[in-house]
Amino acid sequence: MPDLLIELFSEEIPARMQKRAGEDLQKLVTNGLVEAGLTYASAAAFSTPRRLTLTVEGLLADSPTTREERKGPKADAPEKAIEGFLRGAGLTRDQLEIRDTPKGQVLFALIEKPGRPAADIVAEVLEATIRNFPWPKSMRWGTGALKWVRPLHSILCILNDEAGHTVVPMDIDGITSSDTTQGHRFMAPGEISVTSFADYTTKLKRAHVVLDASERADAIWNDATNMAFASGLEVVQDTGLLAEVAGLVEWPVVLMGKIGEDFLELPAEVLQTSMKEHQKFFSVRNPKTGRIERFITVANRETTDQGATILAGNEKVLSARLADAKFFWENDLRIAKSDMSVWTQSLENVTFHNKLGSQSDRINRIAALTRELAPVVGADADMAEEAARLAKADLSSEMVYEFPELQGLMGRYYIEASGRDAAIAAAAQEHYSPLGPSDDVPTAPVSVAVALADKLDTLTGFWAIDEKPTGSKDPFALRRAALGVIRLVLENALTLPMQPIFHRAGEMKLDDLIAMQLSNAVEDQGAVEAITGAELDESDKLKIRTNERRSAIASDFIGKLVKMESELLSFFHDRLKVYLKDQGVRHDIIDACIAMPQNDDLTLLVKRARALAETLKTDDGENLIQGFKRANNILTQAEQADGVEYSYGADPKFAETDEEHALFTALDTAEAKIAPAMDTQDFTTAMAAMASLRTPIDAFFEGTQINTDNGTVRRNRLNLLSRIRTLCLSVADLTKIDG
Repeated sequence: MPDLLIELFSEEIPARMQKRAGEDLQKLVTNGLVEAGLTYASAAAFSTPRRLTLTVEGLLADSPTTREERKGPKADAPEKAIEGFLRGAGLTRDQLEIRDTPKGQVLFALIEKPGRPAADIVAEVLEATIRNFPWPKSMRWGTGALKWVRPLHSILCILNDEAGHTVVPMDIDGITSSDTTQGHRFMAPGEISVTSFADYTTKLKRAHVVLDASERADAIWNDATNMAFASGLEVVQDTGLLAEVAGLVEWPVVLMGKIGEDFLELPAEVLQTSMKEHQKFFSVRNPKTGRIERFITVANRETTDQGATILAGNEKVLSARLADAKFFWENDLRIAKSDMSVWTQSLENVTFHNKLGSQSDRINRIAALTRELAPVVGADADMAEEAARLAKADLSSEMVYEFPELQGLMGRYYIEASGRDAAIAAAAQEHYSPLGPSDDVPTAPVSVAVALADKLDTLTGFWAIDEKPTGSKDPFALRRAALGVIRLVLENALTLPMQPIFHRAGEMKLDDLIAMQLSNAVEDQGAVEAITGAELDESDKLKIRTNERRSAIASDFIGKLVKMESELLSFFHDRLKVYLKDQGVRHDIIDACIAMPQNDDLTLLVKRARALAETLKTDDGENLIQGFKRANNILTQAEQADGVEYSYGADPKFAETDEEHALFTALDTAEAKIAPAMDTQDFTTAMAAMASLRTPIDAFFEGTQINTDNGTVRRNRLNLLSRIRTLCLSVADLTKIDG
């Protein structure tokens, strides 16, 4: 069985595209080979800045001969139908076979497709792959029609076995296949002939090309950490940057440079961000002080001066970049120490959304909502409101304009520099959190209040203007915002009913929405005069138009508010299901708890769901569900048949069997435990008391006939079933439990 080696050699492939391109090459080629009948033992793809490589081992030398039996029309079918069948089968009439079937004589065709050499199939598949490769961006060059991410220079394509290797012949727009490749652009230029994948990797490494991206990344990280350790420093870990840099070089050479003394006092995050974004440098930190003091760069070649010239050039460019950062930092600090209101006022001219006003409008709403949330989370209301008004001030700073990813963090530095309380400064950074399921959740009361208000304003705002997530589209990250609220509430154990908050946040938007819609409204002055029946001066006309418009907008919005609250709560419940499902809580258990009162209190809802989930893991809990459903089904059927509701209370004096008496006693005992437990939200105790009913309910059904001939006894037993149903449903809606 031969092995296949393919290399597509081009100008530099962007690092961000390399991994996906290797995966696409492997998928397209191997799928094409298998569809053509060529199976294989294993395949692997590799990438460097200048080449995509695929090795396929254990490939069949030829595709197998296939035989297919195809049923056709009846022997006496119209001639056109038979001709169509012959064209599809690629046969003549005398090659068909007539067989007797229960439906009469039918034509059958035996289609035999001879096997083909692997080289022919590989050539077809590879050409189709190259011509239809799914690059995110591609280009044409010269006069040809071929598209590739960068100009494609050569195609290496060989099959090798024990007898040697052969080139798979192909020509794509003048690029002919061969068994040659190129070494390192600078350190080993020139052609290299190869005979197999092992020969290929060996000769490439000899020519200063490391084929495997993970090997390049490991080499970079090991050399960088060792170099830093030798100087008593440590490299700041950044897996994304490491993967990107490994895609920029074929022969990584790690160098460590110095940062100018003038820049060492800049915040570590500023240095790290500037070096990463502009230069692709790793930051090197002093573990004793936490300062960034050096940088690691990765060259693509060895030099006779051990990289001194490269480092000198990088240090010069870096100094220019950091000089800008220092200028931004010092300017921003001067404003922060004097008057941060300059920044907040400038946000009046920054649009948050054309239907939701400016960033300043939004900050005013967040501040008002934060003040109302502060007592709930245990924060000082004045401090929380001040934090909300300053939390987004850094959006106007020069540093955040240059590096948007530093928003919040720079706000913390600037607020600290202004001399304000550390809790206010912390809120500037923490109010954006959590940004994802693994992000840390703020716990400081002021930060929690601002974070909740920020996310709730976003959610209620976009719901108010009917901009909701649809399918996989969520351009305003509303699902993430809802999950953030859920985690803030649950992980801080807050008692925070959501519907009143939705209502209050919605009301806060009313004035903003009215103002924006009035400013955009074009009123018909003639209509106003016609209504009033008098000629009015311009100020009176404007006042009438404005009041009428304001009233109409307010009426319309208030009508939508109730619907918005319901829809938004349902949206939160859906996000909660996803959140709890990841923690092993079944969707039907959550549905059973959502159906209960106070389902807008997320902490209460989750406590109930977790207690029910634990109860259902026990034999008593699981069997109780069956007993409850049996009682509920019998009772429902009886109520439908009799046209009455059996909920008037069962009386023990009509009990006839020992099992009935035992069930009355068990229900009394359970009820005495469940009612106070539910009042104190002790769901674990309530669920345990409910589960204890399993045995007496089972015994009751086994030893008692419900539909007895005695009407009084039957009614009493049905009322007893009603008591079971009522008691169980007081804990959770067990009708929604699966099974």
